[in-house]
Amino acid sequence: MASVNPFNLSDSEEEAERRPNETVHTERSPSEGAPGPPPGNPFSPPADAEPPTLLLSSNRTSPSGEGSVSVAATSAMAGTAETRISVDGIAAQLLRDQYILTALEFHTELLEAGRELPRLRDYFSNPGNFERQSGTPPAKDQVLGPGGPLHRAGSISTLDSLDFARYSDDGNRESDERVAVLEFELRKAKETIQALRANLTQAAESEVTSQERKNFKSSPEIQEPIRPLEKRALNFLVNEYLLKHDHKLSSITFSDENDDQDFELWDDVGLNIPKPPDLLHLYRNCGVSVPSPRDMVDVSVEVDFDDLPGNCIAQDPPKKPDLLHQQQTEVVQELEYQISLLTNEKQSLAEQIKKLQSEIQTLKRTVSSPPPATLNLGSHNISYSTTTTSSIGPLSVPPTDNGQYLDIRRISEPETNPDPPSSQNISHPQPQSRNKLKNRPSVQFDQPKRKLSPAFQQALLSFCRMCSDSRLGAEVSRIADSEESVMLMLGRCLPHIVPNVLLAKREELIPLILCTACLHPEPKERDQLLHILFNLIKRPDDEQRQMILTGCVAFARHVGPTRVEAELLPQCWEQINHKYPERRLLVAESCGALAPYLPKEIRSSLVLSMLQQMLTEDKADMVREAVVKSLGIIMGYIDDPDKYSQGFELMLLSLGDPSERVVSAVHQVFIPAFAAWTTELGTLQTALIPSLLARIEKLLMQGEHGLDEHKLHVFLSALQSLTPPLFAVVLQSAPFTSRAKLTGDVPAIEVTRFPRPASPLQDVATIIGSRELLSALLLLYDYQLEHEGTTGWDSLLWVVNQLLPQLIEIVGRINVTSSTCVHEFSRFFWRLCRTFGKIFTNTKVKPQFQEILRLSEENVDVSAGNDILTKATVPIYATGVLTCYNQDEDRKLLVGFLEDVMTTLSLSHAPLDSLKASFVELGANPVYHELLLTVLWYGVVHTSALVRCTAARMFELLVKGVNETLVAQRVVPALITLSSDPEISVRISTIPAFGTIMETVTQKELLERVKMQLASFLEDPQYQDQHSLHMEIIRTFGRVGPNAEPRFRDEFVLPHLHKLALANNSQTVESKRIDIATQLFEAYSALSCCFISEEVMVNHFLPGLRCLRADMEQLSPEHEVILSSMIKECEIKVENRGMADAQGSMSIASSLVGEDAKTKFLSKMGQLTTSGAMLANVFQRKK
Repeated sequence: MASVNPFNLSDSEEEAERRPNETVHTERSPSEGAPGPPPGNPFSPPADAEPPTLLLSSNRTSPSGEGSVSVAATSAMAGTAETRISVDGIAAQLLRDQYILTALEFHTELLEAGRELPRLRDYFSNPGNFERQSGTPPAKDQVLGPGGPLHRAGSISTLDSLDFARYSDDGNRESDERVAVLEFELRKAKETIQALRANLTQAAESEVTSQERKNFKSSPEIQEPIRPLEKRALNFLVNEYLLKHDHKLSSITFSDENDDQDFELWDDVGLNIPKPPDLLHLYRNCGVSVPSPRDMVDVSVEVDFDDLPGNCIAQDPPKKPDLLHQQQTEVVQELEYQISLLTNEKQSLAEQIKKLQSEIQTLKRTVSSPPPATLNLGSHNISYSTTTTSSIGPLSVPPTDNGQYLDIRRISEPETNPDPPSSQNISHPQPQSRNKLKNRPSVQFDQPKRKLSPAFQQALLSFCRMCSDSRLGAEVSRIADSEESVMLMLGRCLPHIVPNVLLAKREELIPLILCTACLHPEPKERDQLLHILFNLIKRPDDEQRQMILTGCVAFARHVGPTRVEAELLPQCWEQINHKYPERRLLVAESCGALAPYLPKEIRSSLVLSMLQQMLTEDKADMVREAVVKSLGIIMGYIDDPDKYSQGFELMLLSLGDPSERVVSAVHQVFIPAFAAWTTELGTLQTALIPSLLARIEKLLMQGEHGLDEHKLHVFLSALQSLTPPLFAVVLQSAPFTSRAKLTGDVPAIEVTRFPRPASPLQDVATIIGSRELLSALLLLYDYQLEHEGTTGWDSLLWVVNQLLPQLIEIVGRINVTSSTCVHEFSRFFWRLCRTFGKIFTNTKVKPQFQEILRLSEENVDVSAGNDILTKATVPIYATGVLTCYNQDEDRKLLVGFLEDVMTTLSLSHAPLDSLKASFVELGANPVYHELLLTVLWYGVVHTSALVRCTAARMFELLVKGVNETLVAQRVVPALITLSSDPEISVRISTIPAFGTIMETVTQKELLERVKMQLASFLEDPQYQDQHSLHMEIIRTFGRVGPNAEPRFRDEFVLPHLHKLALANNSQTVESKRIDIATQLFEAYSALSCCFISEEVMVNHFLPGLRCLRADMEQLSPEHEVILSSMIKECEIKVENRGMADAQGSMSIASSLVGEDAKTKFLSKMGQLTTSGAMLANVFQRKK
């Protein structure tokens, strides 16, 4: 510990001026700059130390290169102690020797003392003293005057002083002079930190109460409990020992058990003392007194001189070090003498207390005897009789906890007072319990008819070993007499009980902690207990968190909103940034659980801000999930309309969370609660849904070159979750709502009437109030739509006249080739139609789509702008509206719509993207496979070849999702029928579908039928000159070859590719030759990654590549380079396999070379998506 001088009279210059004959002593450390002890310090170094001198050193060096004070200053200030140097002289000397920083510090101290020096003020207020002259810098050893450029000296590099934008080396350089001021402020801050740590240490040492100190000193055999700072210091030494001796796992466990301490920094301990030796050194020297190093700090203490002994204050300042040491020795002796007097007085008082307690115990045992007894206790005459038994018995103690407990070993002196308790000036906060205690009968003990003296009885009973001197003993020996006393006792004992309970069983303490925290009268103790509750378990699991939350809710119900705000919320705020996610999760869940019990102002301000901060900053998914759920609860209790915009932004922020569990919580809890609030505000239809639609439209406008599908999904999913609340608003604002009656004959709601809700909060019955009320409203709703119309039904008219047209317009603007967008909108319309019912869908939704989708050839005239059938409106209407209900008439309507679309698009020569999107979306559900095959069969037997071609191409999309039985029974017969079509274009259109079957089907008989059909296309003489057929076959082979059965690839695909490549060499039409060569190049590139047997490689693959290279030499030299590389690599593979067969194993080096070559080839192939001109630059011949 640093020594503190209580007799330090003054350290200021003002005091020095009042004592003209006293020498100014200001000793500073070269590194810290902290002042040393003044001359009057009795704990200063011994007399044989060097006499103190005025050291005006700093971190600067003099301009002349010397590190000490100039000779003039030294001779002036280190001479005789009797000569006093003026303040102005010191300032002049500092400025003359260019100790600018020291002069600045001196100037600051004078300003703080209220004594401004004109010389220093004028110097530091003149910016010309600090401006550098331009031109050639002076020599290193050149000395300049005060107005010249300043030389920077080496400084302590701190994070505050580092400037990475420029150099910070020493010398004459251009830099900000403010660094010098910052260094000075840094030293001042360090001094402040040292002073605060000294105060912290002093406060920590005084944590033990005076009563406990008395117990420990009076009973040396009882060990004083460890203080918090002592515990932290020992923890640091133990962890250091474990690390030093390679007990790393133990060190990690020890660190986890003491997570509130940083074991890498001794200053974190909080003690203002140097780090002690390690444990091994302490153990070896445990019997030897090790002197601790002195640590001196400058401490100012206000002392009343009149209270000090006369010889403690020297009337005249010391003239020599010997005289100073003599005076300090006298002060120490005087203090030691006073300490001895106080110690003797304390011992005598302790003996007197023990004597009085012994006599009280004796009286206590003899007081219950029938004859009155009068004992003389020194100066007190106390009479005892049978009538006074109740006043001193166990039931006569007042109910307060002012130290007046039932004591089974002793009774304090106030308890022996025969006056009634009311005369003792004691308050009674619980009169009912007091009356109960009064009504209890007095406890009587049988006294033996013996004539033992009280002293003998006391001595005899002393052999019963009981301990009441320790803290626990004092608690055990006292029995509380009221509920309040019990609470006070629990408040004292629980902090000592909790750390000794197993972590797995600490939740058993929650009821005890909460009960005590509810009823304890002291706010400080309640705060400590709630702190224990939130820190009871280091990483609480789900069950433990639920138990703590249950207790918090019970506490909130008991104490009311004021105490919840004042006592529970601070505990949540303290742990909002805790390092363990389980603790932060507890905070997030607590905010939601306590929301109903908080003041409404706090609910919509502080708690909302806490949750918003955790939502944006917390990195744990489970914490953000709990935050979203708590935000939903807050939205259920908030009533401030101004918070709507903040709630909307929180909804969008949480919907954009990267975690799926967080987004799921938004749809389950937050959006339904927020929608319920907006319903009450009347802004669901006027603000919330229109805001989401506006964002979708803006997204589509910005996404002309690339739509952000994730954001679109976010907005559409929010609209989808708002559909049940919207339908509830329509029902509750309907003209028939007042006629809804809950009678016993209301039919039950069909299970499939509504889509399955994501959570109970999205269930329309929950929003309405009950399933009975919803059933009654649904009956009236269907009748109103079917017979009475929507006149006066504003909420439904808004859906029909504003929402639906805007949605249909948005649908027509999305990209039909984006399967994700089509799927999202289809799901939204499906849920919208199912929620609003079949009558609404048939009478309100379908007519609006049908009006737009007028199925005629004029409606697909792209040049005239009528291209709605090529937009996403077609697949979304087919898959989102027409599939809502699955009855016969609904299926017929869907089949007819798809047939009409296929016919219209085919006859109009329009793109088939909208039809393909419909087939892909419907084909994902096996329920619609038969329906789609029916539609395609309609196309197969259609009279128009264009429709038959479209049907053949649609089979390719359907084959992958249909089971092999349907493929064999419905798909292959249809394709074989089309393959014999009179129109060659129809036959060619079947080739991709045949190829897909070869890629996906495993039945051998089916594969043979497809193989035979493809062989007929290749070998039939009538197809020899069919350029488009050959192109389609080569394209199909390149697509399905890598995934097809190896036997089919080796025996059919590669030989026919070889034949086609060979035939292309003799092609006379250059355009056809280049088309075939390009398709062959793509096919061979895809097949080169497959495993090909040596025989097929030699007989078909390599010859085919050589034929293709012959074409590319004339048509595309850049492709010829790649083909040559492919041929070379294939030849190397063949040679390696031959060597491996001869040696019995393949060379690892050869395989590595092959893999490396393949990697190089594939990397070059990835660049062939550019034009031929660019390819010539990418692939160049080696010269």
